[in-house]
Amino acid sequence: MRKVLLLLCMMALIGVSTASATIKWDMATAYPEYSFHTQNINQFVADVKKGTNGEFEIKVHSGQSLIKHPEIKSAIRNRQIPIGEFLLARLANENPVYKLDAIPFLASSFDEAKKLWQAQKPYVEMLLEKQGLKVLFSVPWPPQGLYTKKSIESVDNLKTLRFRTYNKVTERMAKLLGMVPTQTEATEMATAFITGRVNSMMTSPAGGANRKAWDFCTHFYHVQAWLPKNIIVVSNRSFQKLEKSYQESILKAAKVAEVRGWEMSKKDTDDGVQSLVKGGMQGIEPSNELMKGLKEIGQKMTEEWLDEAGKDGLQVIEAYRSLLKK
Repeated sequence: MRKVLLLLCMMALIGVSTASATIKWDMATAYPEYSFHTQNINQFVADVKKGTNGEFEIKVHSGQSLIKHPEIKSAIRNRQIPIGEFLLARLANENPVYKLDAIPFLASSFDEAKKLWQAQKPYVEMLLEKQGLKVLFSVPWPPQGLYTKKSIESVDNLKTLRFRTYNKVTERMAKLLGMVPTQTEATEMATAFITGRVNSMMTSPAGGANRKAWDFCTHFYHVQAWLPKNIIVVSNRSFQKLEKSYQESILKAAKVAEVRGWEMSKKDTDDGVQSLVKGGMQGIEPSNELMKGLKEIGQKMTEEWLDEAGKDGLQVIEAYRSLLKK
């Protein structure tokens, strides 16, 4: 009997030891469960768990349930959490390189956005590495489209329209286009249109479809103004503490997640456009004249960005333009 009890105790201790050997991380993201970004991350953490035979788990806290969006990057840096996701352009105040993908009409397609990321990535990695952060992968949001309450054939038709703005970049773009910038939160968009406070805006096809933009707008133009990216980073110190096989599993899953995420963003775009068409939105394909005028505004804003970004900014833009030629 004593031998049996001893054996049971040993088995129990082994069980406790095995359970405690499982590494568990918390991951913060600002976006809800239904967002394709969060769905992609959920698959990423599932792949990590599978690749480590269940010995490494990452719990995703979506919808700012763990940490608010503006604080996620700092929380990772301070090792409050080891991993998280945030909008890259949110770091614009730290360095101009971070907001490059938010410059209107610099990259106006998924192909251009991917080449822009290729050019931008080494500088983003270098800047974040100095703060103890390691880039795992990045996925873009669908491209921003133009919504109005009238037909738009050229940038001249945009003049004096009351345009919904939400940051300095959109405000500057509105002023360059001769529009009236009107600060409006995303939750206020429908009301702002209905009351006449604004009569134009930019958001993604899915964003417009989710808000049933056809109820307060008449036209949508798929101008693909910019494709802002989310970035997933990990505390380099936390990463280096992991055994080599765990590190390899994370990097492998991250590589797959980036490819999958870009495809999910494309699908979200196509689904959004189809929903807008079904909802009765007119326009859809912008005229060549409209795009020409918008690209000129984009060039002006790129030049302003270069003045701000200096030597590093010039190197990024030159690398991007070189990739466009290939």
